[in-house]
Amino acid sequence: MPVSQFHPVKPMLGVSACLLGAEVRYNGGHKASRLCLDQLSQYFEFVPYCPEVAIGLGTPREPIRLVGDPGAPRAIGTVHPDQDHTAALAAYGEQVAAELPAISGYIVMQQSPSCGLERVKVYQDNGHPSEPKGRGIFTRVLTQRHPNLPIEEEGRLNDPVLRENFLTRVFTYAQWQALCESGLTRGKLIEFHARHKYLLMATDPLRYKRLGRLLGDLSGDLAALATQYIAELMIALKRCATRGTHSNVLQHLSGYLKGALSREEKQEMQQLISQYRKGIVPLVVPLTLLKHHFRQHPDRYVAQQVYLQPHPENLSLRNAL
Repeated sequence: MPVSQFHPVKPMLGVSACLLGAEVRYNGGHKASRLCLDQLSQYFEFVPYCPEVAIGLGTPREPIRLVGDPGAPRAIGTVHPDQDHTAALAAYGEQVAAELPAISGYIVMQQSPSCGLERVKVYQDNGHPSEPKGRGIFTRVLTQRHPNLPIEEEGRLNDPVLRENFLTRVFTYAQWQALCESGLTRGKLIEFHARHKYLLMATDPLRYKRLGRLLGDLSGDLAALATQYIAELMIALKRCATRGTHSNVLQHLSGYLKGALSREEKQEMQQLISQYRKGIVPLVVPLTLLKHHFRQHPDRYVAQQVYLQPHPENLSLRNAL
C-alpha cells in the first residue's frame, strides 16, 4: 500500500515537558516517557509545554491540587491554600490556545492539576477527592478552544487499543491539516472522505453514513461544510474499533478479491478473519494476508484506503490488537 498519506515533514505533537525528561515537576523531577522518547520521536516533532513553570512557579515548588466543584475546580497550593493559581493557569491556556502552532495532537501528563485530561482528583472540604473527578485547568481550556485536536494522557497510551486509536487520530488530523494547507476544494474533500471510508466503518459506521449525507450537498459554503465535517470526523474516530467492527471491514475488503482468489485462498482468508474475531490472532495477521493479495491483484479504490495503513508500519500498532 502506498504511504503517501503520511506528511513528508514530521507532524508536530504537543507534549507535557516532563514527559520528555525535562525536570519541571514540583519535586524537581521528570516523568520521562519511553513511548515519546524511544518511539514517537522518530515520527513527530515535539512541542513541549509546562503550564506551572510558565506561570512562574519555581522548580522545585509547593505542589498544587484541584479543589471545589469538579466541573469548575480551583488550583491552589497544598501547603498554602490561599495561593490560588487557577486564573494564571487558565490565562496561560488561553494564550497557548491562541498561539498554538499547527500541532496534530497532544500528549499530557495524567492526574496533573494543570495538564490532566481525565480523572484528576478534585478535593472537597472533608479532605477527600470527589466523584466524578476533574480535568486540569490548562488542558480544560485547550480542549475547549481546540475541540478537534486529538489529546490523550501518556498513562492511557500503555493500552494498545487506546494507543492505536490516538495515533490514528493524530495522523488523520495531520493529513487534514495538510489538505487544508494545500487549498481545500470540494473535490479534495470528497476524495478525503472516500479514502477514509473503511477507517470510519471500523470506528463509527453510523457517523460515516451521516458524513456521507453531509457531503451529499456541496452547494453551500465550503468553509462551513469543512468545519462541520472535521468536527464529526474526529468525534467518529475517537471511538475505538472492536474485533467485531475490524472483522466487518476485513470482510468488506476481501469482497473486492472474490473474483481473483482461489477457493483455498478464500478459505484461508476467512479462517484468519474468524480467528481474529475470536481473539486467537492479532489484527496484523489477516491484514497482512489481505495486503499480500491486493499486491497480487491491485484495486485502485482499495489502494487509497487509509484503513490499510493509517500510521507508519514500523510503529507496529496493530500487532497487539
